[in-house]
Amino acid sequence: MKFLIDVGAGKKVEEILKSKGYDAKSVLDVDPEMSDLAILQLASTEKRIVITMDKDFGELVFIPGLS
Repeated sequence: MKFLIDVGAGKKVEEILKSKGYDAKSVLDVDPEMSDLAILQLASTEKRIVITMDKDFGELVFIPGLS
């Protein structure tokens, strides 16, 4: 499994996942100012699961039907 960790979830989550052998990437390392839509696009392109504390992602995915 591959993960994309949003800024609000923190670097600790990335460290834990990496220590367990998962492919984890942090938005902090890519672009801390990245928009939610850009995060979803990156996750979709790289086939990653987004880990976030931001409730807005649910609205972006379920209302317009984004992947």
